[in-house]
Amino acid sequence: MSQEIEIEFKNLLTNEEYQQLVKHFHSYQLTEIEQKNHYFETTDFQLKKHHAALRIREKQRTFQLTLKQPNPKGPGLLETHCPITPDEAQQWINGHIIGKDEVSKALQAIHINIQDLKYGGMLKTNRLECTYDYTTVVLDQSHYNGYTDYELELEAEDEQHGKTVFQQLLTAHQIPKRKTPNKIERFYHTLKI
Repeated sequence: MSQEIEIEFKNLLTNEEYQQLVKHFHSYQLTEIEQKNHYFETTDFQLKKHHAALRIREKQRTFQLTLKQPNPKGPGLLETHCPITPDEAQQWINGHIIGKDEVSKALQAIHINIQDLKYGGMLKTNRLECTYDYTTVVLDQSHYNGYTDYELELEAEDEQHGKTVFQQLLTAHQIPKRKTPNKIERFYHTLKI
């Protein structure tokens, strides 16, 4: 189990803007990653009501359970990670939820019974990632429920530096700042349409 604070900035992109940024960052040694996020929620969206999200991320044949919550001590999100086996991941997806220590404790702290969780579905992301100006730039192409979207994420150690670099990127590429719900919100929104 591990915890970390994640400070990130996000912006949805058009396909054209995404291609423009891929071309721009091509010389920065982009790393290609395919990942699948398997989402879990209660039927009455208790996690969402607490501004939290729960997923199993499948990447390079490894599986990690992650609970994301608002950071109680400042900016960003508090992420609680727990590695799980492929068999445990499949059991979760099949509806047999197996408690994992720190994640279970964090859910209990916000009064969510782990047995009330249901599998919501999967979002697949083709990710391009590189280091840029002391930040990590991420270009995502995500596929879910018949939709494809494009997103720029910028992860930083320092909130102000990250904000500055992010705004400079948007301005330099003439990309308007857009309200950008996180992936789990976009995923669940398509289930309601």
